[in-house]
Amino acid sequence: MSSRIVVVGGGTAGARLAERLPVTLLGEEPHAPYNRVLLADVLAGRYGPEVIALPSPHDDGARHEVRVTGIDRSARVVHCAGGEAFAYDRLVLATGSNPVLPPLRGLGGLGGGDRLPAGVHAFRTLDDCLALDALVAPGTRAVVIGGGLLGVSAARALAARGAEVVLAQQGEHLMERQLDAEASRLLRRHLETDLGVEVHTECRVRGLRCVDDTVQAVELADGFVLDAGVVVIACGVRPRVGLALDAGLDVRRGIVVDDQLRTSDPYIHAIGDCAEHDGRLYGLAGAALEQADVLTEVLTHGTGAYRGTRALTRLSMDALELAAFGEATPLPGDDTVQLADATSGAYRKVVVRGDRLVGGVLLGDLGAVGALARAWEGDEALPEAPLLHLLTHDGGS
Repeated sequence: MSSRIVVVGGGTAGARLAERLPVTLLGEEPHAPYNRVLLADVLAGRYGPEVIALPSPHDDGARHEVRVTGIDRSARVVHCAGGEAFAYDRLVLATGSNPVLPPLRGLGGLGGGDRLPAGVHAFRTLDDCLALDALVAPGTRAVVIGGGLLGVSAARALAARGAEVVLAQQGEHLMERQLDAEASRLLRRHLETDLGVEVHTECRVRGLRCVDDTVQAVELADGFVLDAGVVVIACGVRPRVGLALDAGLDVRRGIVVDDQLRTSDPYIHAIGDCAEHDGRLYGLAGAALEQADVLTEVLTHGTGAYRGTRALTRLSMDALELAAFGEATPLPGDDTVQLADATSGAYRKVVVRGDRLVGGVLLGDLGAVGALARAWEGDEALPEAPLLHLLTHDGGS
């Protein structure tokens, strides 16, 4: 293992590596590493910020509020905004991703640039969460732009705080990346009926109306106006690749890495949201953790190879439990099994291609999710039995 490992980024991937190896961890945020997956629970008031803290880095080598500005590959040194420089034998880029800000009129604030109007926030960091916490009270009019996993999580957290929430989704249904149309319909019913969230799909937001650089309303493309004291932008994320580009590394959508998570420079690795492996970006905590564990083996023993991550999405929303994995929409020739209980709102679906389980969605009772996830993650031939057994609580065992 190299004697000097510098990690840029204190998110899930960087913190996991720092937990296992003696490294210098350089993070931009003022907070110690935390579990980003639980931000919605902090906003909802279920947890305090201290509860979502990640384990302390190995040998406490973490530095906070340090912004890396450049990489000198020939000297193997990273330079920081405060004038500090850190030499490395191996450098790990775990720079994560930034929220996507759509081109909405009024989004730049009166001063333009990257500054958002007061009351408008992304939902990506603990600072975002704390800022929203300070703004939200019972009766606050809140508009969430984006109906993916992050937008749905933000909407249910705001609703739990007593806000009057409107969720605006441009696509045909909620959580399009994870759910099929029927599961999305049940999720929408839960948000509207149980949580009081007003949901609009196939709804394009045109811009924000601001007074004195403070948001007052959201204007839709059809001219309808939604009053808003708080606006949450949850339109996806984009890998942070600026450092890698400036350093001349191979970058496509993300920083390109091989099976040892090496970039085009053999002394520099990349993991987490910023890394593109085999043409794929993950943007998931499970993949970030798996990549950090593989890189630990690579840096410690020179062994280990990353072959991709088969990650399950799970969301708990009060009375509703949701899990999704793989391909929920079948291709021609696939076998599909669905079970639905209209009374309880429970729904289960699996997609089988040949003798392999390729995807599934479960809402409500998740008793079968463990067996299904193991069958999918193992990518092994399914036993010769009726497909219905896959949706029983014991997975047919």
